[in-house]
Amino acid sequence: MDFIRPDLAGPRIAPFQAPQGDLAIIAGNGNPILAQTIANTLGVSLTPARAHLFSEGNVFVRIKENVRGKDVFIVQGCHYPVNDNFMELLFWIDAARRASAQNVTAVIPFFSYAQGDKKDEPRVSIRARVCADAIEAAGADRVLTMDLHSPQIQGFFRIPVDHLYGRIVLVEHFKSLNVSDLVVCSPDVGFAKGAAAYATLLNAPVVIGNKYRADHTETVQIVEVIGNVQDKNVFLVDDLTITGRSLVEMAKTLKSRGAKDVYAGVTHGVLSEGAAARIAESDIKKMFITDTIENSFGPLPHNVEVVSVAHLMAAAIRSIHDRTSVSMLFPDKHDDPLAHML
Repeated sequence: MDFIRPDLAGPRIAPFQAPQGDLAIIAGNGNPILAQTIANTLGVSLTPARAHLFSEGNVFVRIKENVRGKDVFIVQGCHYPVNDNFMELLFWIDAARRASAQNVTAVIPFFSYAQGDKKDEPRVSIRARVCADAIEAAGADRVLTMDLHSPQIQGFFRIPVDHLYGRIVLVEHFKSLNVSDLVVCSPDVGFAKGAAAYATLLNAPVVIGNKYRADHTETVQIVEVIGNVQDKNVFLVDDLTITGRSLVEMAKTLKSRGAKDVYAGVTHGVLSEGAAARIAESDIKKMFITDTIENSFGPLPHNVEVVSVAHLMAAAIRSIHDRTSVSMLFPDKHDDPLAHML
C-alpha cells in the first residue's frame, strides 16, 4: 500500500484544539445583563443568540453562530416568569446539544423550583427533582448555580453540580461598612447553618429566629429570638426573600429586643408585588441583594442595594472551562477565593 507524504496530502487541518474546545457564553432572556457582565469579566463576547416568545406563549430559541465542539455555558435563571424561563433553559440546552457543542453547562443563577425539595404534605410533587430530571434529559452535562434553597438538591442530579454561595460577595461588601458590635441573625432555624457561615466570615456571634407558617399564604409569625441582641447591630441573612415578610417581621422583633441598627443580606431578592413597599417601611436600615434576578415587580426601595455576583460566576466558569478546581471559590479553603481566578 502506498502512503501519501503529509506535506503532499492536500490542505492541512486546523491545529489541534484544547480538549474542552473554545468558550461560548449564551445569554437567555432571564439574565441578559448578568450574562453580559460575566462575558465582559472573562474578556469574551456573548455568542449571538435569539429567544422569541410567540403570542400564544410558545418559546423559540436559536443559536446564531457555530458552537460545534465548543464548551457552551447557558446563563438562564429560573425566576419570574418561572415556567417560561425554565422551558427556555431546556430549549437552549437542547439547541446547543443538537448544534454539536462538546459540553453544555446550565448556569442557573436562581433556581426557583429548588424550594420544592421534599414531600412534606400528602400527594405533592417534589418539583426540584422533576426539574433536575428535565435538565438532564435535555442534554446538560453540568449545572452551575448559586444558593440552592436546600444544598442537598445537588443530589437530585446525576450530573456534576457546582454550587456557589452569594455570601462571598455579600460579606465582602458588608465589611466595607465597618459595622461594630455585630451579630449575625437567621430568620429561622432552616438557615441557621448558612447564618453560621456568614458569622464565621464576619467573626461575629449568631442568633436564631423561630418563625411559624400556618399555610401557603406566605404570611409569617416570629415566635422567638434565640440569643442576645441588646445594644447590638444585626446582620439579618437568608438565601432568598419573596414577600419580605420574614425579614420585616424579624427586624421588628429584633428592634423590640433592643437591637440598634438592623441590616439584611439576601442572595436572591425575588421581591414579589408589594415586597418593595413593605421593606421600605420596615426597620431594615439597609438591605443587600445580588443580581441573580433581573425581572423586578417594581422599582427597588431606597434601602435596597444590589451587589453583583458576576465576578464570582465568571471565576467558576473559567475554572470549569479550564478544568481546574472550583473549590478555590469557597472561603473555607482560601482567605481570598477570587484572588487567583481572575
